[in-house]
Amino acid sequence: MSRSTVLVRSIRAILRARGMTYRQLAQLLGLSEPTIKRDLSRGDFSLGRLDRICDVLDVSLTELVQGAAHDSAALTELSEKQERALIRDRRLLLVTYLLVNAWTFAEIVATFAFDENDLVKVLLRLDELRIVDFRPPRRVRRLTARNFSWRKDGPVQTFFVERVAPEFLGGKFDAASDELHFLGGTLSPVSRARMNAAIAKLVRDFEEMAHHDARLPLSERDGCSALLALRRWEFSDFTKLRRRPADSR
Repeated sequence: MSRSTVLVRSIRAILRARGMTYRQLAQLLGLSEPTIKRDLSRGDFSLGRLDRICDVLDVSLTELVQGAAHDSAALTELSEKQERALIRDRRLLLVTYLLVNAWTFAEIVATFAFDENDLVKVLLRLDELRIVDFRPPRRVRRLTARNFSWRKDGPVQTFFVERVAPEFLGGKFDAASDELHFLGGTLSPVSRARMNAAIAKLVRDFEEMAHHDARLPLSERDGCSALLALRRWEFSDFTKLRRRPADSR
């Protein structure tokens, strides 16, 4: 793979991760959208143009060159040790959650009770855990992949089931934009497979919209959560009322 191809792929990956369009990049560079599209399709931009792209995207040339390797090595999930560290310090968990959702250093300081020194300390700890690559004073590069998810039955998921889900489900869901549906029925294996595929698509759609909206100001987006689950299950109180084999004699 040529170096110019690596650079172009890295630039495109950064744009996708930040939900930026070619038009927005062109505006930041003071160029036309067709010019940017042509440059990224041919990979023949000048060193001066490349420096400007690095400036507006707040990345170094080294980070762009290493971008392809980073994409392939990005974390799709954390280790159990990393997750346990997050659970022990909720500030680490909060900042990791925000960074995975494309929050910037400035947005975190403006929204949560961190001064810059506090946030730097948290980021240094996340860098030590190799969850982010932090370059003081403010440059943060996530080491998580776009399809990142928490470990199945890991410390964070256990925390979610025990602490977060009960609080989430305990709400009234009475706002105009809220939805709550609990469905129960008997499905064949084929139908369960179709439901699993539909849930997977809904997850992808949610993540795509979250990445797309990450470029909007905080005032134009709200924190939203969705709980999606499907498994073979029957309420225990119903199971107790099932006829036992001896009862049918």
